Amino acid sequence: MEESKDVKPVRYAYGLTTALLLGGATLSLATGYPAGAQVAQNEASQMSKVVPRTGAPGSFADLTEQLAPAVVNISTRQRIQVRSNNPFAGTPFEGLFGNPRGGGPQTREAQSLGSGFIISADGYVVTNNHVITAEGKGEVESITITMANGDEYPAKLVGKDAASDLAVLKINAGKDMPFVKFGDSRDARVGDWIIAIGNPFGLGGTVTSGIISAVYRNTGAGGAYDRYLQTDAAINRGNSGGPMFDMNGQVIGINNAIFSPTGGSVGIGFAIPAETAAPIVQKLIKGEAIERGYLGVRIQPLNDDLADSLGLERNKGEFIQAVEPDGAAAKAGIKAGDVIVKVDGKEVSKDQTLSYLIANIEPGSRVPVELIRNGRKTTVTATVDKRPTEDQLAQSFSQDDSDDDNPFNNPPAQQEQGYIEKALGLSVTELTPQIARQLGASDNTKGVVVVAVDPSSDAGQKGFSRGFIILNANGRDVSSEADLEAAIKAAKADDRAAVLLRVQPRGQSPIFVPVRLR
Repeated sequence: MEESKDVKPVRYAYGLTTALLLGGATLSLATGYPAGAQVAQNEASQMSKVVPRTGAPGSFADLTEQLAPAVVNISTRQRIQVRSNNPFAGTPFEGLFGNPRGGGPQTREAQSLGSGFIISADGYVVTNNHVITAEGKGEVESITITMANGDEYPAKLVGKDAASDLAVLKINAGKDMPFVKFGDSRDARVGDWIIAIGNPFGLGGTVTSGIISAVYRNTGAGGAYDRYLQTDAAINRGNSGGPMFDMNGQVIGINNAIFSPTGGSVGIGFAIPAETAAPIVQKLIKGEAIERGYLGVRIQPLNDDLADSLGLERNKGEFIQAVEPDGAAAKAGIKAGDVIVKVDGKEVSKDQTLSYLIANIEPGSRVPVELIRNGRKTTVTATVDKRPTEDQLAQSFSQDDSDDDNPFNNPPAQQEQGYIEKALGLSVTELTPQIARQLGASDNTKGVVVVAVDPSSDAGQKGFSRGFIILNANGRDVSSEADLEAAIKAAKADDRAAVLLRVQPRGQSPIFVPVRLR
C-alpha cells in the first residue's frame, strides 16, 4: 500500500516550503478518558483549578486530561490512479509486467491519516478537508475515527468546503460523547499559551505546547482564507485537522499547515482561526450553502517594486492586475492598474487582504470601494457577486496556450545602446502590424516590442523576453520609443525607483510588471 502525499504544491524559497499536515503510517492509541470530560472542560469552576491565571502554567497535565478524549485520529482508505512505469511499454515485452497497456493508469489502494475533534455530544467531528479528500482522481472509500481509548467508529461525511479547507464528519456512538467547544480567536494575543493535540506521523494522541507567535499571519499563498494563527508548538504531518486550545480549554484554531525545509516541525505552524472556522462548520452541519463575496479581479500585493513604481506607500492596498468582464468590479468601474485601499471602510493590508474582506461580505451587498488611480483617490460602489466554485475559478482569466506557431523570428536589427536600454535593460522597436500578427496580437495593437533583454537587469530577472509588447508605462500609453523614454524620464523626475509597465507576453493576457530603474 502507498500513503497519499502530504505536501502542498507551493513554491520553494531557500529550501522553505509549505506542507499540509496529514500523513503518518501507524496508529498508537491512547488509553482511557476521564469521567465527566465534556462537563469539566466547560465549567469555569473546574477550569479555575486547572489553569494558572498568571505566569507560565505549572503543568498542562490536568487540562490535557480533560481535553484529550474529544480529540480523535482520522484514517481514510482510498483508491487512487497511478501511472505504470513499465520500461517495456510499447514493445512485445510489455506484458511481462502484468500490464498489457504499458504506461496506462493503474488503480491502487492508499491510506491517509490526520486528526480531528468532536464538537457535540452526538458525535459531530471537525477536521481539515484535505484529510478526508483523495488526491487527483482518487476516491475515498471509507473514513474511520479512532477515539483516545482505542474505540473505532465508521464516519459519514456531512459536508466539506475546499476554499476554507474544512470538513465535518458524523459518528454514531451514542449521545454522551466527550466534546470541546470553539472559543473566540479574536481574543488571542501574541505570547498567549496554547496546546495542540493530534496524530503526528500516525503515532496517536500527542500533546505539544507553545505560544501564539503571530495573529492573522498571511503566508503569501493567496486566497480568501490565507489568514492564520501562527504558533511555535510542535506541529507535524498528521496534526492536520487537530485542535489548538487556549488555556480555557477552548478551540481557538484548527491546525492546518507548517513552514519547513524538511517536512518536520521547525516551530512555525499555522492554524485556521476559530472565528473563521466556527460559522462555516455550523453551515456544513445544517447543510447550508457556503456563499462568499466575489469581485472578479486578479490581484497582486503592493510590494516594494509596485509601490516604488506608483509612488505609493508600501503594503497598503492591493494592485489590480486584471478585471473579469461583466463582473462586479467591472460594473463598478474598477480597472486594471487600480490600487484598492479600502473596502466598506476597512483598510486593505497584508494582514487583512482584499480577498478576505470581499469573501466575508454577503453576496448582493453594495459596498464602497476606495481606490487609487493615476495617483488620485476615488471611491466607487460595488455590488458584490457570489463567489464561483473552485473549479469555475480555475477557468477564470484563462490565457491562450499559444504554441508560438508564428514566432517572432525576424525582428528589426537591434540598434546601439540607448536611453531605454540603459534605464531598463531592454531594447525595443516599433510594433508594426506584421510583427503584431507574428506575436499573436491584433493588427491595431499599439505599443513597442522588446527585441533584446539584458539578463542581469531587473526586467530580465522578472522574465521579460524578446517578443514582449509594452503597451503602457506609468499610466501613459506607449506607441513609440519616444513615449517610453518620456515615461521613464517622468518617473525619474518624480524620484521613483521603478516604472510600472503593462506588457503583453506572447499568447497571453496583458499584465502589469514593476521594473526597477538602473
